[in-house]
Amino acid sequence: MVDMEQERVSMSKELGSASATYRCSACHGDEDWGLGHPIRGRAKSRSLSASPALASTKEFRRTRSLHGPCPVTTFGPKACVLQNPQTIMHIQDPASQRLTWNKSPKSVLVIKKIRDASLLQPFKELCMYLMEESNMIVYVEKKVLEDPAIVSDDNFGPVKKKFCTFREDYDDISNQIDFIICLGGDGTLLYASSLFQGSVPPVMAFHLGSLGFLTPFNFENFQSQVTQVIQGNAAVVLRSRLKVKVVKELRGKKTAIPNGLSENGVLAAGLDIEAGKQVMQYQVLNEVVIDRGPSSYLSNVDVFLDGHLITTVQGDGVIVSTPTGSTAYAAAAGASMIHPNVPAIMITPICPHSLSFRPIVVPAGVELKHQHHYLLLPAPFHLCPRPCK
Repeated sequence: MVDMEQERVSMSKELGSASATYRCSACHGDEDWGLGHPIRGRAKSRSLSASPALASTKEFRRTRSLHGPCPVTTFGPKACVLQNPQTIMHIQDPASQRLTWNKSPKSVLVIKKIRDASLLQPFKELCMYLMEESNMIVYVEKKVLEDPAIVSDDNFGPVKKKFCTFREDYDDISNQIDFIICLGGDGTLLYASSLFQGSVPPVMAFHLGSLGFLTPFNFENFQSQVTQVIQGNAAVVLRSRLKVKVVKELRGKKTAIPNGLSENGVLAAGLDIEAGKQVMQYQVLNEVVIDRGPSSYLSNVDVFLDGHLITTVQGDGVIVSTPTGSTAYAAAAGASMIHPNVPAIMITPICPHSLSFRPIVVPAGVELKHQHHYLLLPAPFHLCPRPCK
């Protein structure tokens, strides 16, 4: 489930002449609509991040918004939409999303693709620049420093001693990192997102891998680009993640729970045991896949939307993806691509045993529930080419 925020829209009616005008307060008075006239004008949208300075706001304004203006919430002389304080959606102009800092950033996490010799030199140049020129505290994974090419480099030795190291699944660095720099492809960024199951710091991804959907920066002029991010002069693209809860039944056997169930029964963060069931929670950036696994049979997956059964997927499985994940496994399975600023969740069947099932797009913020069970088919038989005598 993707939780998003929505800004309330209130309408004020100016009394006076017959040509009364409605004004949208969420658009800061930029939209005026007369009764009986079409909606015109450009909508100003508030950023989900902290607001930048006025000078920078004017500098990066669009000539036309990607989204339409705020809708009129009155219908006829008496009907209107009841204002709900528990709204879950906020639509804005993506160009207005600017990075800003409450305090100057001091620590940065550098994620490097493992077992890639071509990234060793960029990694060394970046770390030396961050420490010596920007006076940053650099965090790296402990396994990165175990690379033989880094261990045997005497010139890199003084810089290596200043690193702060951590181990995945053991050390919690969620409150110690100001922003993240990724060296690699899209998989490196996905791995960096998985390290932060809560709030994710801003991520700056350099395109040094095979794919480039999520890595917009080039490493040739990394000094100036990193400086702009540290100074808070950069655009921000917001990506939604899925909050996933996996429930498995414990069938009387001792089940190994990954990532931290000790022998004395102490559960790690995000895990729980309820009514003989194993419960695990994740925050995922791309997709969640429910498939038949090693079984040779088809699977039936019942899909519930906010508690209501909408369909049963019969096939190899189903993919539940974010707009970011629509360019990954879902695209390979025949689904469409969704712009990352569209608040939606895509449900894509994997090799469905049906001619009518197609990918479904549902609103962000809904609760999806999938129940998986296998479908046993009868044994195959062969038709004789001619009647048997």
